Amino acid sequence: MIRVGYWLGSLLLLTVCSKVEPEPTAPMSLLDGYMQDPLAVERGARIYSGTCAQFCHGAEPRVGEDVNLFDCQWRFGNTADEIFQITTSGIPGTRMVGYGNNFPEGKQDLWKLIAFISTKQPECETSDTLEIQ
Repeated sequence: MIRVGYWLGSLLLLTVCSKVEPEPTAPMSLLDGYMQDPLAVERGARIYSGTCAQFCHGAEPRVGEDVNLFDCQWRFGNTADEIFQITTSGIPGTRMVGYGNNFPEGKQDLWKLIAFISTKQPECETSDTLEIQ
């Protein structure tokens, strides 16, 4: 009887000690969350249509367009944070004005706009890995 208790105790201890803790996953970024949310992407599309597409940028991707936001040829930055900064502050000496936090949902709407643009772009190298000319 003692052997059975010893054996069960050892088995229980081995089972408890051998459990592998799952690796913690990195939290999803706000942009990634919006890119996976169809309602957020749709809101970003409406913002784009009502602001960007009506003035400087086309409504659909067009090859060779200087201000095409749907390609990989961005001169002023192409990471999400750079796009956010450009959209917020603008680009001096160009037609790109900054929107600040002037959308109804403030910065959240800017991230939804970036989510829409990002879902329409091909896989691009970011300025972290690409020298911008």
